[in-house]
Amino acid sequence: MIMAVSFTRYGRLYYLDPGGHSPKVGDKVLVPTDSGPEVAECVWAPQYVSDDVEGLPVCQGVASEEHLTRDEGNRRRRAEARSVSKRLIKRHELPMKVVGVDYLDADNIYTVYFSAPHRVDFRSLVRDLARNLRARVELRQIGPRDEARLQGGIGPCGRDLCCATFLKDFEPVSVRMAKDQDLPVNPLRIAGACGRLMCCLKYEHPLYQEFRASAPRTGLAVDTPEGPGTVVGHNVPSDSVIVRLNDGGRRCACSKASVCAPRKQHDAMYTEAQTVAESGPEE
Repeated sequence: MIMAVSFTRYGRLYYLDPGGHSPKVGDKVLVPTDSGPEVAECVWAPQYVSDDVEGLPVCQGVASEEHLTRDEGNRRRRAEARSVSKRLIKRHELPMKVVGVDYLDADNIYTVYFSAPHRVDFRSLVRDLARNLRARVELRQIGPRDEARLQGGIGPCGRDLCCATFLKDFEPVSVRMAKDQDLPVNPLRIAGACGRLMCCLKYEHPLYQEFRASAPRTGLAVDTPEGPGTVVGHNVPSDSVIVRLNDGGRRCACSKASVCAPRKQHDAMYTEAQTVAESGPEE
């Protein structure tokens, strides 16, 4: 059994072991963290999955009124800290942008995440923040990818950012991956909301490698259900190849299996064996 929760609306998903609880979508549940149980919203009700998943945190049940009140108070404190941080950054004339704020009420500690074009001397800013918020304050500078993950948004594909929803770790992405996927090597076309190469180029790359290893290459003569032709392109997401037919030059999209020689040989052998089996032994 597995369930998914999110600490913010349309934010990153975290998977839990429901334990003995059965929350519904929209219920507020308690999630174990290093600083104690935190309130999150159930966005995927408990259900069985085919894969063996171990080591997931165990849901600590539905949040009580006391937990909800505490969570609302922490939200107000984070909003206040964001406002105070922006005001003091402007007063100190620092080239910083506040991206997110965390608050641990048990230790009375604020963590302010910010982005900046270079390293910033914020020692005087920390002192002013601690005096205004009457708490311990930590400032942490983050990069463009982490900034996009914390802020969220919509990617070039029209969907929520991968890093803000399901992607856990950032892996190196190269321009070579874009070339292998027949994408134009144009920074404006292959960059995400963070300005870096799109993360999907990395985790989709094995699919393109697997396809190219078994699909007929461009320029190869093949036989299709619509007649003989020449491969002029690939469509990896649909697992098909684009063929220009010899008869009239018309183009058609055929499934990889229909033009792959080993698959056609297998189908022919299977059909022949099935025909012999159905006809029975000769008298």
